[in-house]
Amino acid sequence: MSGPSRRTVLRGAGAAAFGVGSLAVLLLFDAPGTRIEAGTCVSTDVSDSEPELIISNWPAYIDPPKKPGSTLKTFEQRTGISVTYNVDYNDNAEFYAKVRNQLGACEPVKRDMFMSTDWMAARMVSSGWIQKLDAKRVPNLHDNLLPSLKNRKWDPDREYSAPWQSGLTGIAYNAAKTSEVRSMEELLTRDDLKGRVTLLSEMYDTMIFMLIRVGADPLDFDDDEWADAIDNLREVVDSGQIRAFTGNEYLQDLQAGNIVACEAWSGDIIQAQFDNPDIKFVVPEEGLSLWSDNMLVPNKAEHKANAEEWIDYYYEPEVAARLAAWVNYICPVKGAREAMEKVDPSLVDNELIFPDDEMLANAVDLMPLDADQTRRYEGDWADVTGG
Repeated sequence: MSGPSRRTVLRGAGAAAFGVGSLAVLLLFDAPGTRIEAGTCVSTDVSDSEPELIISNWPAYIDPPKKPGSTLKTFEQRTGISVTYNVDYNDNAEFYAKVRNQLGACEPVKRDMFMSTDWMAARMVSSGWIQKLDAKRVPNLHDNLLPSLKNRKWDPDREYSAPWQSGLTGIAYNAAKTSEVRSMEELLTRDDLKGRVTLLSEMYDTMIFMLIRVGADPLDFDDDEWADAIDNLREVVDSGQIRAFTGNEYLQDLQAGNIVACEAWSGDIIQAQFDNPDIKFVVPEEGLSLWSDNMLVPNKAEHKANAEEWIDYYYEPEVAARLAAWVNYICPVKGAREAMEKVDPSLVDNELIFPDDEMLANAVDLMPLDADQTRRYEGDWADVTGG
């Protein structure tokens, strides 16, 4: 087992039982951000004279960086670039609060790169806070990115972002405690599961499925459809079906039998299966939520070319395979599955690291939300989940 996953750490000390929504609202929207017009916040790149790179990433989201032969050490040796690798990105809302004032004022944040989840990356790109990548310096990104991760509405040509790792949100259940749970509809309605189910405390994960449940398209919905989905979730909560809204706490409860089924993140389930093969991951009949954490280069970063070299390096299939063997999330790089034959053959056929086209064909996403929508929708979410 390679260690705690990125999503495990995400909510490692997080609140449980209907009490997380208001914190996100407070951190994200206590003051409005400032939009920067393209071309008005110019950065000076000193990569040629300073072979340095400063990165902020989620904890436990890379193979041990200080270990000889690690992907990071290999990058340093190959390029001569010295990497300062920080693990200070613990939550999207928390990190946004750290950098919002500087980015909104066109000031440096003392980082050349950080990794933001899709919805936060979309917010920062639309605010004009992120530099455009030089396509000629990241050919591996454009040649090797999985087709399923291209054409995002908020960055259709991947001019500003490069997925670091991706993951799926679906259903997990404990086969020693209950029969297979095949759909979100079953998770939310089956009498034998009542009070023994958890949903995720991440609004974007959970509301995709609630929108689908009321017949709305998560990629194109209006306020009325959102209201229907929120009302539907409120009815499920009031029925007593849901034990709690949680972060990674669901893993411990699922293994202990305190809950028998839940909404879950794919990487967490891979790691849980090392210890307990009764923990199963299911692709819901309604579809999957596919998300990414994305490499972004902020305005005023001083080592943009070095950051682009990092991106191009991690889009080499063998490097990507070595990284995926550690973090156990979806590898976004074409050719990495073949490279995994040499790195760790036991993972080659793991569909939660290398999902096939049929699985990804059922993947869905949430449309980008503007600041007003996000503020209102987070408020609705907090109201229903008890924040």
